[in-house]
Amino acid sequence: MISKKITNILVCGIGGQGVMTAAEIIAQAAVSIGLDAKKTEVAGMAQRGGVVTSHIRFGEKVLSPAINCGEADILLSFELAEAYRWLHWLKADGQALINNNCQEPPVVNLGLYDYPDNALNEMKKSTQKIKTFDATSVARDLGNPKLVNTVMLAAASAFLPFEPDIIKNIIVNKFKAYKPHLAQINSNAFDKGIQL
Repeated sequence: MISKKITNILVCGIGGQGVMTAAEIIAQAAVSIGLDAKKTEVAGMAQRGGVVTSHIRFGEKVLSPAINCGEADILLSFELAEAYRWLHWLKADGQALINNNCQEPPVVNLGLYDYPDNALNEMKKSTQKIKTFDATSVARDLGNPKLVNTVMLAAASAFLPFEPDIIKNIIVNKFKAYKPHLAQINSNAFDKGIQL
């Protein structure tokens, strides 16, 4: 039976981390089980390490892709400071899933802004529903830092209303179609992410 409840997921990170790809995979997973899904994204200066966000909403019938501030059920963040920046979009009982990677954007390197001190401790003052993962180290250990999004999707799968294999199969089949040599490494990355 399809749930009438609409699930709101905000995915955030910086350019090059696979935020938009992760959002597309979550939307495909929702559609694959018969749900209506809508998504939207903001890439900004993504190609230069800028902010990237994507909203995904799914349920029996979804009219708009935009999530209102304070209404995200899940915040899936690929970078620690971006989680801190977007935490206020999470509803009071929402779950934050965060890659504990700190990656300073160009505006910090140029001295225009400071990277937040103790971002995780500050976030815990607002909510205790935070899970952190070291997806960046897992991806590096597998030999490809671009695997962060696959690792994070796997780690987040315990909190998503789909069987993890649905997400894994979408990822693997996507690579089989256009980069077959990456299908197995993404399968391995997903398995490692499940362990997180």
